Amino acid sequence: MTDSDEVLLEVESGVAVVTLNAPDRRNALTPAMATELIATFDEVDGRSDVGALVITAVGKSFCAGGDIATLTSAGQDPAAPAAYEGMGTIYDSFYRLGQVRVPTVAAVRGSAVGAGMNMLLAADLRIVASNARLLCGFLKRGLHPGGGHFVILSRLIGREAAAAMALFGEEINGTRAAQLGLAWEAVDDEMVESRARELAGRVAADPDLARTAVGNFRKEVVNGAVGWDVAMQYERPAQMWSMRRSAGTP
Repeated sequence: MTDSDEVLLEVESGVAVVTLNAPDRRNALTPAMATELIATFDEVDGRSDVGALVITAVGKSFCAGGDIATLTSAGQDPAAPAAYEGMGTIYDSFYRLGQVRVPTVAAVRGSAVGAGMNMLLAADLRIVASNARLLCGFLKRGLHPGGGHFVILSRLIGREAAAAMALFGEEINGTRAAQLGLAWEAVDDEMVESRARELAGRVAADPDLARTAVGNFRKEVVNGAVGWDVAMQYERPAQMWSMRRSAGTP
């Protein structure tokens, strides 16, 4: 097991388990935590014995989105180099999850909001607690969505459900997420991680095949008007404007 302050990595039987470990702020993402995540995903990709990855979290929330202090500070001048780079690192953390070279499963308990939704959407598969709370939440905070949110949400649940969640603020639980196709399965809270590990263990049994198969899977099944990488850049100026406005900066 390799531990850093806010990101834990455990590898067992070919399955890498990455755990968000900042429960005091509900695992909200800071640039520092995002940097740890990126480094952890790089480490996973460098290990030939790993055939699948599970991402999970400590505490009552999977991920509460971007850290409020980080967003508030960036809102003073979103285009300032430090703020721009910090927000970019947060985007890069979940985008990097989406590029991990092995199949990925998000094991989701508690709440997932904003960038936390992006994190679970970045995985290839989701196992969620039936009572999980899933909320896009950007507009409720006075922010435009970022990180390619519209693309990665709509490619799972379609235009209508994506509009309900991302534009109109609908919150759903894990059971509803499974009905919509946002998750493969909703299970009791205490079964989330074990079920995710079970699924990951199957594909991890042959790491070389897993890497080849998931690479082609992503190329063949992902669709949308624009790609995720393009959507991230398309949304960013609007989110920066909304951050500056929320901070009351002229």
